[in-house]
Amino acid sequence: MNEPGMVRSEAEWRAGLSPEQYAVCRCSVTEPPFSGKWYHHHAAGTYVCAACRSVLFGSDSKYDSGFGWPSFWQPLIPAAAASRDDDSHGMRRIEVRCAHCDSHLGHVFPDGPKPTGLRYCINSLALDFVPA
Repeated sequence: MNEPGMVRSEAEWRAGLSPEQYAVCRCSVTEPPFSGKWYHHHAAGTYVCAACRSVLFGSDSKYDSGFGWPSFWQPLIPAAAASRDDDSHGMRRIEVRCAHCDSHLGHVFPDGPKPTGLRYCINSLALDFVPA
């Protein structure tokens, strides 16, 4: 795992990620709904950042939101996912980024299930999975 605040050149990011992962993680592109590798995935384990392998979400907080992206009601480690305002595309959202490498992960919405009431809507391309 990389240290918090890790810095890589754009060439290093491009070399370490597929073009699609680079677009999502480094350019904040959103993958098409219902297209991601982890959307219908239900195995037990841990979801990590595709860019730096930092632990992000546990499979026990994953649920089917019906929106087309992997959804979680909380990060495995609260400080693993950083958030910031996102006013792009003419709407107000809260963007979720990896706290370790600052990669774009997705967005968080206040319409999730209990116990948090949150829906972390995350791009599959920003994630990798480590089986339990």
